[in-house]
Amino acid sequence: MRPGRTLGAALADEVLVLDGGLSNQLEKQGCDLSDALWSARLLADGPERIEAAHTAYARAGARVLTTASYQATFEGFARRGIGHTEAARLLARSVALARSAGERVEREIWVAASVGPYGAMLADGSEYRGRYGLSAGALERFHRPRIEVLAEAAPDVLALETVPDTDEAEALLRAVEGCGVPVWLSYTVDGPRTRAGQRLADAFALAAGRDQVVAVGVNCCAPEDVGPAVEIAAAVTGKPVVAYPNSGEGWDAVAGNWRGPVTFDPALAGRWRAAGARLIGGCCRVGPATIASLASVVEREPHGRE
Repeated sequence: MRPGRTLGAALADEVLVLDGGLSNQLEKQGCDLSDALWSARLLADGPERIEAAHTAYARAGARVLTTASYQATFEGFARRGIGHTEAARLLARSVALARSAGERVEREIWVAASVGPYGAMLADGSEYRGRYGLSAGALERFHRPRIEVLAEAAPDVLALETVPDTDEAEALLRAVEGCGVPVWLSYTVDGPRTRAGQRLADAFALAAGRDQVVAVGVNCCAPEDVGPAVEIAAAVTGKPVVAYPNSGEGWDAVAGNWRGPVTFDPALAGRWRAAGARLIGGCCRVGPATIASLASVVEREPHGRE
């Protein structure tokens, strides 16, 4: 059901479970995501599939559903012959689909509109490198139109996620100014640094003192990188921390498949929570079954702020 509290107010009271990877759930449902638009293609071609994936996570115990707009951009849609007006409608649809799924369960569900990095639009893995060769101003101009459309669709929060470097973080934080929606800022990291190599303390410091930012943290990273990053984020900003790593498997770009063991363990949520995490979920290859286990771990703990 629709929440009766802001996300910020909820985080002051309890730890919330995020959903997991949308793409892996869509693939499990039989969807072909080989297109450069990835899951965003289904906003036009199969919106009911997206709503079904959101519903699976809501029923698994997720309290925050993240929209299928990570790789949805005006530029990406234009390459498929979709004009600006229709692209804006599809972006707004991403919020509506998550909201509809959230209304299928009898507890508060918040909707986070995903704002992926510039590299996601390129569909070449560059979001894991950053440093695209663009100025902060150019990145801000790229992000602002999509942010404005998503904000107008009235999500509960904008998820500025999988951000690889501080250049793009600065651009995103400028682009959301005045949009009227709270945001979280989440970096993708490699150990104690952003993917571009900057110190996490410096990266998180960009969000300190910004009231619009209700949480900071990390996503789309190895589970073992989460604990130290959460500690740094909490210490630097004093804000609630968001943490949603990948399954631990590694992507083999040459073979085109995932390899290695799954290292995501829902039991780790207790440590992340103790370090300051208030929004905990999963990213790539983390599905509803794992989110259900994670929700069970979180719900066994008292809800008050530690």
